Amino acid sequence: MSEEARKINHTIVGYSVKDANAPNQEVGEGKASAASNPALPEKQTMNEAIERPELLIGSTYKIKPAGSDHALYITINDFILNQDTEHEQRQPFEIFINSKNMEQFQWVVALTRILSAVFRKGGDVTFLVDELKAVFDPRGGYWKPGTGVFVPSVIAEIGMVIEDHLKRIVLLKSEELSSSTKALIESKKKQLDLKATSATNPESGFPPNASLCDKCHTKAVVMMDGCATCLNCGYSKCG
Repeated sequence: MSEEARKINHTIVGYSVKDANAPNQEVGEGKASAASNPALPEKQTMNEAIERPELLIGSTYKIKPAGSDHALYITINDFILNQDTEHEQRQPFEIFINSKNMEQFQWVVALTRILSAVFRKGGDVTFLVDELKAVFDPRGGYWKPGTGVFVPSVIAEIGMVIEDHLKRIVLLKSEELSSSTKALIESKKKQLDLKATSATNPESGFPPNASLCDKCHTKAVVMMDGCATCLNCGYSKCG
């Protein structure tokens, strides 16, 4: 006997077999139940539709550009995606920059609004680091006190802060030196005897006559055995 054909307007998630002797009884070997195959929650990604919650986790960083009487305080607030799941991840949501120096107010407001908009847009935001660090001040950059690191502009140092923050929340991986590079640096330091205070800059820990490294922007490049080598990152044009 054939039954009347029926149009199916929804997705088939299972089936059942009717016994000819018991039309109203179902044999459930092939029937899928919603309880045995629950729908997995969709992985959340950052997008503009996400509304700002009342509370966000934030970190504040202080920088003091050379030649400025006032410091800049950079606050980056993070949104927690997929909280309490295996996919939990902190994602930057907004950024604020505060300073007593009101001369920089206009560009500071413009920069923070653009950066915050990019953060909330979602996707890979790590490209911002390279873009900001590549900004050079036409009047010249400055040396970061106590580090020997050259900063090409205030914008570039803000990029360095964002880079540090992204590494803290594991959106960027910290570049670790290989064992061979570490061994090379240690051998160079031993040859220079950097423990002697007369041969070492007390602020940076590198020789006072060292030159700037093109890779890490640290004044730590020395000439030894006819080869210029950075004592901070190991970069050398000799290979």
